[in-house]
Amino acid sequence: MAQHDGGPQNGMLELPFTCDEQLTRRMRLRFQSLQQKNGRPQDGEKLLRPNEHIYRVDFIQQHKLRFLRWDVQLDRPGKVTVTGTSQHWTPDLTHLMKRQLLEPVGIFWKKLGAKEVESNEADAQEFGERIAELAQIRKVMYFLLTFTGGLEPAQLKGSIVFKV
Repeated sequence: MAQHDGGPQNGMLELPFTCDEQLTRRMRLRFQSLQQKNGRPQDGEKLLRPNEHIYRVDFIQQHKLRFLRWDVQLDRPGKVTVTGTSQHWTPDLTHLMKRQLLEPVGIFWKKLGAKEVESNEADAQEFGERIAELAQIRKVMYFLLTFTGGLEPAQLKGSIVFKV
């Protein structure tokens, strides 16, 4: 039987970022609803912009995770900023508050003609370690991904790799 490269059997666990399209759509409807009613967001509310999408990571294992690395692949040049949220319960993230956005953020980019994706390594390392800590109290973690430079969700493949 073939072993999967990212499986716990080789001491590594790779957890993919999954676009939560339903939640992203709900959050966009909130924005549209406010616009139509000429309403104002709640004080401190973070409204989803067109280039922002909600992703989730499902922790199939929550304990004894040590952050190893990010595995981010971009099909074209551009930049993606990954911001964690402190939201504990599945949403409703519809009213995402700015104070729920975690620091630091992970910033990943690919330059024109480059094969490799670059990142701000110190922040990405600290962010990954924080995610490993948060995994102990969460089965799911939500992220706000911001795409710039013409990059779109279909051009991203990303995961977090942990040592178990």
